[in-house]
Amino acid sequence: MPDPEQPQELPTRLLTDPEMINACRVRDFARIFRLVKTRAGIYPSMIARRCELTPSRVGEVITGRRQLLHMDVIERIADGLRIPGHMLGLARRHWETPQALVVTEPEAPQVREPEQQTPASLPGPDVDSILALATRTNLNTATLEAFRSSIEDYWRRDDQHGGEALRPAVVGQLRHVVGLLKESRPPAIRNGLYGIAAELARLTGWTYFDARQYSQARAYFTEALQLAKEIDDRQFMANVLACMSLQATYQDKPADSLALVTAAQDQARSAIDTTPPVLSMLSMREAFAHATLGNRDSTHRAIGEAHRHFEQIQERDPDPSWVSYFDEPKLIVDTGIAHGRLGEATTAEPLIADALRREAHTNQRGRAFHSFWLARTQLDQGKIEQACHTATRALEPASAVTSERVSGHLREFYGQLAPYRQEPVALAFEARLRELLPPVSGSIHP
Repeated sequence: MPDPEQPQELPTRLLTDPEMINACRVRDFARIFRLVKTRAGIYPSMIARRCELTPSRVGEVITGRRQLLHMDVIERIADGLRIPGHMLGLARRHWETPQALVVTEPEAPQVREPEQQTPASLPGPDVDSILALATRTNLNTATLEAFRSSIEDYWRRDDQHGGEALRPAVVGQLRHVVGLLKESRPPAIRNGLYGIAAELARLTGWTYFDARQYSQARAYFTEALQLAKEIDDRQFMANVLACMSLQATYQDKPADSLALVTAAQDQARSAIDTTPPVLSMLSMREAFAHATLGNRDSTHRAIGEAHRHFEQIQERDPDPSWVSYFDEPKLIVDTGIAHGRLGEATTAEPLIADALRREAHTNQRGRAFHSFWLARTQLDQGKIEQACHTATRALEPASAVTSERVSGHLREFYGQLAPYRQEPVALAFEARLRELLPPVSGSIHP
């Protein structure tokens, strides 16, 4: 007798039922869960276990009190209930076998050849001179500055192109610096190397997070925490915990997200040198966690705290370099996104639009993210034409960066567009989508 807790194929009669097909097409999970219960005998508690959801969340979905929009959750439902990917607008799932219900092309095997993956337009970072310096017996402050300069360059390239091509160089440099820590060093050099290693580990974790490879990301974030703890850099530990909090938000684990950002704030407050931009960034991450939980008052309070801290910034503050990205446009766009997560689209739209006008055009991934968020807030208000125009403009920066998170935002917008799919402006958006981002192993297109 099959184990009822293990994923099993749903009955063919259910997968071919027009009601089930339509419910999947519009991602009506309340109907899907009810049909799975009545037609396949899979009860809510079993749905929760299979899909890595809490029973209370499944109950809220069934009663219509909660919607499921995050791509990671939708993928868990597809895998847990064995719903073929194409029915939910996903790529073909790894467990699917060829059958009449599968209409997507099979995924092409990926060959890992880092040297060949680096595109001609993005040459591998030139770290030979840095590594040559680092092999000298006596490291000095100039060596540390060279490492830090390379890290800043990695971050710029990550913003412009994504981290996939950079990762081998970053990991190699991380291991090299960790190796240098095994030798006896003067305290100032040793502490500097620990800080550099921590930043390289965080950057590696970030590239895995951006690729939605969450277990690898968590491992490197944890390594970054351990390295920063060696030198008691509490501000940096707060930064890493904030990254982990954001990842938990993407994984639809808001309780974990809130716990992590609370720990980050505790670390930051215990440091004597924590600056207003760091506190402002952490408050905004707290707002994201509360918004994902649906805590309206707490979200508004955290947003207010973020703005209050930001207003206390003074030019003479010795801010850490890793918080320099959190400027006024970033504060404004994150404020809009927090309101958007709460469903406050009319408040969110002008904030995100204003920030987009002021953002640097070199950050391709950020512009793509924020443009898709703007399109979603417009669609939430029924502004179909504006939403499609905004999303169409987002396709160009999206096509310039390798980022599964960008792809996820695109998929979410495309899913929300389902009721308007036959509108001329939606058809034009889809045509542009296929022109700029042709389907590759089902990774982008539904």
